[in-house]
Amino acid sequence: MGRLIVFEGTDGSGKATQTRRLTDLLDRKGMAYRKLDFPRYKEESSALVRLYLGGAFGTHPDDVNAYAASTFFAVDRFASYKQDWGAFYNDGGLIVTDRYTTSNVVHQAAKLPGEERKRYADWLFQLEYDLMGLPSPDMVVYLDMDPAAAEKLMRSREAATGTSADIHERDEDYLRRCRDNALEMARYLGWNIIECARDGEPRTIEEIGADVISAVSAVIPEIRDDR
Repeated sequence: MGRLIVFEGTDGSGKATQTRRLTDLLDRKGMAYRKLDFPRYKEESSALVRLYLGGAFGTHPDDVNAYAASTFFAVDRFASYKQDWGAFYNDGGLIVTDRYTTSNVVHQAAKLPGEERKRYADWLFQLEYDLMGLPSPDMVVYLDMDPAAAEKLMRSREAATGTSADIHERDEDYLRRCRDNALEMARYLGWNIIECARDGEPRTIEEIGADVISAVSAVIPEIRDDR
């Protein structure tokens, strides 16, 4: 089997930036890999995801329960695995992805109380990894961004790109719940936690990137001399 590296974090934590920095390094090293992003908004398999995030099933994240919402995202991942990258991975390929099954742990488990979050994670992983046959990650890099700093970055991004926020991004209380839940679950599940802000201000992209490369080199030893 191949290797699967997943970048996770709440909205505005810099997942796309750090994923791109890693793949730029892989390019410089001449290493073969596949870069993925979830959800795949332009694909038919993400139709229910788009309806959910667009507010068709309710304008608040809690209007759709964690288990139902998770199946929307799972179908998109299954389709991508069968249509796009499964053969490459099974031939020993390296996959780097911005979000994965673990994103539902970050966002959907936040809807649940206490110990049910761990039961939910067990259910989710059994559904996708055991029953649907998707590969489990070799490493999950969780980028932990202070909610206030993340909100600043998201609002700046929206202003710069002219994009509108989805029902997750518009709900600042929900984003804070997601961050608290994600830290708890990251520790429980043994993810690599990278601090992206200190004293309410974001660290530099280069500082965060150095920590990311240090962590990821455990799975991709070929990049160790670039820490």
